[in-house]
Amino acid sequence: MLDTSDAPAVGNVIILLIVIATAVALAARRLRVPYTVSLVIVGVGLGATHLLAVPHLTRPLVFAVFLPGLVFEAAYHLDFALVRQDRAAVLALAIPGVAAVLSLTAALMVGTSRALHLIGGFGWQPALVLGAVLAATDPIAVVALFRSLGAPRRLATLIEAESLLNDGTAIVFFGLILTAITGHGASPIELTLVFLRVVGLGVGIGFVIGLVACQVTRHIDDPMIEITLTVIAAYGSFALADQLGGSGVLATVVAGLLCANYGAAIGMSPATRAAVMSFWEYVAFLLNSIVFLLIGFEVRLDAVRSAAVLVAVAFVAGLVARTIVVSGVVAMLAPTREPIPRRWIGVLTWGGVRGALSMVLAVSLADDFPGRVLVITTTFGVVALSILVQGLTLSPMLRRAGLLVQSPPGRG
Repeated sequence: MLDTSDAPAVGNVIILLIVIATAVALAARRLRVPYTVSLVIVGVGLGATHLLAVPHLTRPLVFAVFLPGLVFEAAYHLDFALVRQDRAAVLALAIPGVAAVLSLTAALMVGTSRALHLIGGFGWQPALVLGAVLAATDPIAVVALFRSLGAPRRLATLIEAESLLNDGTAIVFFGLILTAITGHGASPIELTLVFLRVVGLGVGIGFVIGLVACQVTRHIDDPMIEITLTVIAAYGSFALADQLGGSGVLATVVAGLLCANYGAAIGMSPATRAAVMSFWEYVAFLLNSIVFLLIGFEVRLDAVRSAAVLVAVAFVAGLVARTIVVSGVVAMLAPTREPIPRRWIGVLTWGGVRGALSMVLAVSLADDFPGRVLVITTTFGVVALSILVQGLTLSPMLRRAGLLVQSPPGRG
């Protein structure tokens, strides 16, 4: 394990990871494969050699460094008019949809474990935790993949917006389930109130910090300061909400939407808007490069092989659960003014990629949590399968459905 107190060693490793990521980007562009998938494959290969000691994907690392920047950048690129147009679908997939996927995945895992008499299979407690861990379609993975594929704008916006919001709600559900399992005596009403408080606090903090950043931007004309204000909005809203018990992800999403759709319009010159956009595109490229490599390093092939049956069952269970939820939402919206085309069901389901956040939630379980090792191993296997299998087949799926409006450039 890397000694993170050794600053020069950490710096050297980061530079080396960036060099590796750049080489992978060039190769992926030439081979015309998704950049993010290539990074995971290279990470798995390098991790198997044990030649590099890299930082582990811990909760503090992901929540303090990667998630705020990537979530803000994704939200900053969202067209609020399109998000508002599909708000019913986004909210349905992000809140009741996450709860349904969580429940269905847990039920399928328990049922399959019992039906197949799997040794060391899932009981209800670890299954519910696994369901929460795998319920989120990680924005780090989803946004990066869809950016590279040239999907229709509404479809890409729908998946990006849903992944950003259900990421936040999945974290909240994860905490609520742990509270209920560990015997803190919370009633369903109390858990509901906690859910509303966490979500409301996150949205409120994001709105306030985003609005303040927008108003300050309105009174200055300095690209460097305005870029710095967006950094403060991204990381400040996440940190404050997380510190106060709110949803950091939802806070950053709201702050990003405000800065892009309000602040840029009232306070940024065209040159500043271009500078801010370029800055965040580079930040996303850098953070994505490192986090996907680290995902590969975290996967231990021997451990995943030992739990191959459970990993396969969990992977299929998650897809089945998401298919049911997506089909239900599409059917529900069919008679409305903004129906979702039925041919999008497969893409919306297959686009539910799992990523770094699922791994971080799994490893954050307490050492004495029953079934911790099983949850972690299964999660890591499902994340690897999700990124590799779904990531490599999304482009052909879009092409077969006639939804690929441009050739993928080879990076995510």
